[in-house]
Amino acid sequence: MDIMVLIDKLEDVIATTRRVPLTSSVVVNERKIYEIIDEIRATLPDELKQARWIVKERQEMLEEAKKEAKRALDEAKEKANALAAETEIVKLAEQQAAEILDAARAREREIRLGAEDYADEMLANLEVNLGKLLTAVQRGRDRLQGKIESKG
Repeated sequence: MDIMVLIDKLEDVIATTRRVPLTSSVVVNERKIYEIIDEIRATLPDELKQARWIVKERQEMLEEAKKEAKRALDEAKEKANALAAETEIVKLAEQQAAEILDAARAREREIRLGAEDYADEMLANLEVNLGKLLTAVQRGRDRLQGKIESKG
């Protein structure tokens, strides 16, 4: 039986008892009161067992919720670390790509300047050779003209 029902029963016994005339006292049936108290005592352990069970269940639920929260937090930390690592990898890859591009640009400039220097040197040699050839052609023409003028 529910303990609240037994307390209500106890109140009914007191409320329905005879009053002592000219006082605020009542005459109660002692046996009935003790019976109800015994029933309360007998019911109380069940009520306490239920209360303890409810407290235990609540505690287990709280522990499970804490475990789940910790697991979710750990998982979030792992994901954050993974994202941070990916970000670091991306940054490192971007840095390496920039370094490769810089090196390629430097190498391209070096090759281009080298090619320009080589072309300039070849053109200078050609200019010198053409100058010599032009001089030789001019001398040949001059001789031809001199020979032609000498014959005439």
